[in-house]
Amino acid sequence: MTNHIALFEPLFPANTGNIARTCAGTDTILDLIKPLGFSVDDAHLKRAGLDYWDKVDVRYHENLPAFLDTISDLSQLYLVSKFADQDYTEPDYQVNEHDHYFLFGKETTGLPEPFMRQHAEKCIRIPQDDTHIRALNLSNSAAIVIYEVLRQQQFLNLERVHQYPHDKLK
Repeated sequence: MTNHIALFEPLFPANTGNIARTCAGTDTILDLIKPLGFSVDDAHLKRAGLDYWDKVDVRYHENLPAFLDTISDLSQLYLVSKFADQDYTEPDYQVNEHDHYFLFGKETTGLPEPFMRQHAEKCIRIPQDDTHIRALNLSNSAAIVIYEVLRQQQFLNLERVHQYPHDKLK
């Protein structure tokens, strides 16, 4: 079982680079659904991902239907949207035999509305104050969601950070 962060037509290379870095640090697969708003050779993308880009399992999909065709159990697909009724902490993301997929929309328009309506039961949201901001940053949102998933999975396969020797902290 593996976790996936999927980005639908991402526009900004820095967001995708930051998400790639999160994926590298959490052993999460990154699915990129075309068209992309940048080249994967973009300097901003590489800078945001630093030297971790080659440590990420990146999978490219020609379009949304092609991405959906790769999912063996659609019940494990979650659509992240501020318009959802269910909070991201409510579903049970425990380890099972199927991968978990978290699909995030394009930075400017989100996921296609007809698609969202068709799969409303799969939608999850991160609570936010809509009177002050339009939306949370995409890379922050991906990190928030994947760390809740990992928390529920007892941080399976993630090493604990080694403690500094106490004498170096003084």
